[in-house]
Amino acid sequence: MKQANSNGVDYWVQSQRPLASLVFIAPLLATYELGVLLLGPSAIRNGADVWLRQVLELIGFGQYFLLPAVCVCILLGWHHTTRQPWEVAPSVLKGMVCECVLLAIGLRFLLHLQSGLFDPSAAPPPAALLAADAHETARRLVGFLGAGVYEELLFRLILLSSVVWVLRSLDMAPGASVFTAALSTSLFFALAHYIGPHAEALDWQSHWFWFTFVFRFLAGMFFSLLFVIRGFGIAAGAHAGYDILVGIW
Repeated sequence: MKQANSNGVDYWVQSQRPLASLVFIAPLLATYELGVLLLGPSAIRNGADVWLRQVLELIGFGQYFLLPAVCVCILLGWHHTTRQPWEVAPSVLKGMVCECVLLAIGLRFLLHLQSGLFDPSAAPPPAALLAADAHETARRLVGFLGAGVYEELLFRLILLSSVVWVLRSLDMAPGASVFTAALSTSLFFALAHYIGPHAEALDWQSHWFWFTFVFRFLAGMFFSLLFVIRGFGIAAGAHAGYDILVGIW
C-alpha cells in the first residue's frame, strides 16, 4: 500500500515537470507542423499559431520552424530553472495520456450540462465538425492538435504566467494574482475565438454566441486550473483531447 501511494506521488510530481510536458507534447507538435506542411494551403492553421508567428515576424524572426523551437526552448529553460532530474519515465507518459483522456471527457460532459441549460437550438451537431471526407478529417485533426499546443502556449504558458508575474510584482497576494490572471486570460481566450477573418461572428444578441462564449470562458478557467496544478503538458493534452472528442461526439 505504501509503495502504491509512493508511485502515485511520484507520478503527480513528475508529470508536472516541464521536461515531461515537452516530451509529452512533442508528438502533438510534430504532427501538427508536419500536417500543416503536407496539407499546404488547405491546412487549418490555429489562430494562436498565426498570432505568435506574426509577433515573431514583427521583431524580425520569420523562419517557419522558429515558433516550435521557441516552445521547446521555453520548456527546456523552465525545466533547467527547476533543478529537477533530466529524465522522464515511460510510465509517467502513459499516465499523462490516461489523465488527459479523462479530463477531456470531463470537459465534454461540462459542455453537455451547459447545453441542457442553454438549449442552443441553432447549434450545429458536434459530429458535423468532422466531414466524411478523409482529407477534411485530416485537416480537422491537425487543427485540433495545433489548438491544444499553441493555444495553451499563448494563453496559459505565456499570458497567464506573465499576468501573474506582473501582479506579484505589484504586491498582490499569490492566490489572488493567480485567480485574477486566470480570469482575465480566460476572458481573452473566449473572445479570441471571434477575432480574425475565419472566426465566428461576434453577435451580442445571438443565443448561440453567449452559449459558446460562456463555455469557452469556463474552458479557459478549466485549462488555467490544469496549467497551475498539473502543468503545461496536461493542459495541452486535455485541450487537444477535448477538441478531438467534441469533433466526433
